[in-house]
Amino acid sequence: MRTWQRTNRPHTIWTDLKEFFAFCKKYVWTRGYAYFSRFEGAKNVVVDALYKRRGKYARPFLHFGAVGLTFLVVTIGPYILSSRDTTEPSQPTRSVLSAANANESFYTQQAEEVKQYRGGEIIIHTVAENETLSQIAARYGLSVDTILWENNLSEKDSLKPGTELRILPVDGVRHKVSRGETIYSIGKKYGLDAAQVQVIVDYPFNEFLNDETFELATGQYVVVPGGKPPEKTTSAATTRSGTTVARAAQQTPDAGAVTATGSFVWPASGRITQGYSFYHKAFDIANQGGGPILAGDSGTVTAAGWDSSGYGNRVIIDHGNGYSTLYGHMRVLQVSVGQTVSRGSVIGQMGSTGRSTGTHLHFEVRQGGILLNPGSFLR
Repeated sequence: MRTWQRTNRPHTIWTDLKEFFAFCKKYVWTRGYAYFSRFEGAKNVVVDALYKRRGKYARPFLHFGAVGLTFLVVTIGPYILSSRDTTEPSQPTRSVLSAANANESFYTQQAEEVKQYRGGEIIIHTVAENETLSQIAARYGLSVDTILWENNLSEKDSLKPGTELRILPVDGVRHKVSRGETIYSIGKKYGLDAAQVQVIVDYPFNEFLNDETFELATGQYVVVPGGKPPEKTTSAATTRSGTTVARAAQQTPDAGAVTATGSFVWPASGRITQGYSFYHKAFDIANQGGGPILAGDSGTVTAAGWDSSGYGNRVIIDHGNGYSTLYGHMRVLQVSVGQTVSRGSVIGQMGSTGRSTGTHLHFEVRQGGILLNPGSFLR
């Protein structure tokens, strides 16, 4: 009687559910395994085919990747640059200029660069009704003489509506290279001496057959920033003198604990052969006889040695107040990395190393990665 009750016990909802889930598990396992086996078989066929043709699509993939990257740079790049341009530079703890003057100078600099840079392009301007040369020059940030020289005009010539004028990116002249000409002969023709010829090399849109010798190709055009036609050549740039010290032949000793004064001394004796511009954010101070290079202010040397980007032998000093200065094209270095120097101490000798056309000092003032106008600091 007890055995019959156990084998013929009536079903309940729980036993039905248990049997249902057991069936589902068995069905899914059986069917799933079958589908998975077919999928694995198909995948193996595809993988074998791709393996046999490996490398065939590498070149198209790289090409499409390069095109995609270029597209992103062209479309997104301007927005990133515009957001950087609108960011105010951080102010140092001890500033040479007031915050208001620094910001005003920075934004004025940005406006001038936007107006003049233009990628080195020569614009064709069509003269409008009642438009004058002075209005056109002001529109492009150029002098009237630059427009006259480029278009072979004189002040007596009248502008007619519809006349097309070539507009250079910078003040100066554009020269077509003849056979046998060099940057030195071209510079001399347009009123530049041997030291000032550096401006032709520094202009970023002039091209050379050889970046070391600055060889030119017959028939090419070069822009001579600040140049003037022979008949209107004037005297060279203004001469400014700095502090002269005795020429040191040995390493300058470490100055120990130093604190920046917040003002700069002239780093070298000589004359300014090239000032600050949108393509040359520095001062070039030339002295045919060379001479010592001085630290503009007290600080710590963060770089001292050869720089392959064009500075040649250069020294960088961090002044600890948000500013740093760079001294390029030096013949001799008399400081080393980590050394502290006092304001006006000798750090090296003027030379013509790197991308240079003559003995001079390339002097930069930096703040937070931004190159500032040294003329705002050197008085």
